[in-house]
Amino acid sequence: MNRVGHSIKAVLVQVHSIAGLVLALLLALIALTGAIMSFEDEIVEHLNAGLMHVVPREKPALTPDELVAQLKAGQDVGQVSAVMLSSDPTAAVRVRFARDEQGTRPTSLYVDPYDARVLGSPRGEEFFVTVRRLHRWLLIPGDAKGWGRQITGIAALGLIVMLVSGLVLRWPRRATSVKMWLKPNLALSGRGLHRSLHAVIGTWVLPIYVVMTLTGLWYSFDWYKDGVAWLLARPEIAAAKMQPKMSAKAPRDAVRHEPTAAIGFDQAWTTLRREQGDRFSRALLTLPGGPGTVIRIRSWPKDSTLDTTRDEFRIDAITGQVVSAERYADKTFGEKIIANVLDIHRGAVLGWPGKLAFMIAAALMPLFSVTGVLLYLSRRKLRRPAQPALGRLVPGE
Repeated sequence: MNRVGHSIKAVLVQVHSIAGLVLALLLALIALTGAIMSFEDEIVEHLNAGLMHVVPREKPALTPDELVAQLKAGQDVGQVSAVMLSSDPTAAVRVRFARDEQGTRPTSLYVDPYDARVLGSPRGEEFFVTVRRLHRWLLIPGDAKGWGRQITGIAALGLIVMLVSGLVLRWPRRATSVKMWLKPNLALSGRGLHRSLHAVIGTWVLPIYVVMTLTGLWYSFDWYKDGVAWLLARPEIAAAKMQPKMSAKAPRDAVRHEPTAAIGFDQAWTTLRREQGDRFSRALLTLPGGPGTVIRIRSWPKDSTLDTTRDEFRIDAITGQVVSAERYADKTFGEKIIANVLDIHRGAVLGWPGKLAFMIAAALMPLFSVTGVLLYLSRRKLRRPAQPALGRLVPGE
């Protein structure tokens, strides 16, 4: 390697080391919380198997507004913000609540769709909500509007720098040798073993980390999200997604409003059933958070295997008129990629094997933090100058 090559390698080593030392603990925390959430749906469903299902009855199920009214009459609950309904007559209704004056959101409830009897609160919900806030926003106040969102984004950018520099530094002389790329040398010890594990296992998980990072940036930076929308979506769709967002620094009086009148779910629910027929498996109806009468509805088809494969409607709660309809089947390939960002991020697009592979890769992040720090310390030790000699005795002294 010539002098220029040595200089470039020395710079890359410094960049890789500094980025790793600064971000090691943060990346390990983000990765471990992501690993915990990998099979959240399956865990929650297992924990709440007895609450999520009811015995079907001959009488028709209550309408959403009847269910909410009977629920409020039976006990003191918070303001209902959303209901999850199903076409399955054995499925319980999940009721979600708006944040209270302190900013906390009450735990959601499973309710019998036939008589509004409370079946219980979902087990594991608060735990996974906390883990998700730690993963996305580091529990920093403000959640998506706070600094945590930008910090995790900067960590993701730092990981890209480490992946690129690590790949260049890792590049072996025999680049076509599969053994050189993928087989760690477990016969080594000390620094040699640490370097082998760091480099080889890093090669195994590098493609997964690239996917995780590129999709994770979607949730951190608006400029990144707008760029992806411009690149993958049709111009009119991209323009709609890139509409200027309300400034986070706007006065509170300008962004906090109370609904002008109480609205219900029934009219929108009737319209959705007319639009979808019996093609949907479940639907989430969410009331507007501010003034207005437009209800957002997410509808999952019966053949859907992914949480992000869904249709989205906006329906006026008073008139029942469809304000907008965004059907998954009508999306282009690029728009489907955008719609499935979350399931790509966690490997769910590859089924449970993909989720398992992404979980293992995320759980391995602390290995790179530990081996990276050990390699840095050993490199500093090797560079430390030897102790100078005490001197030699001169004859006659």
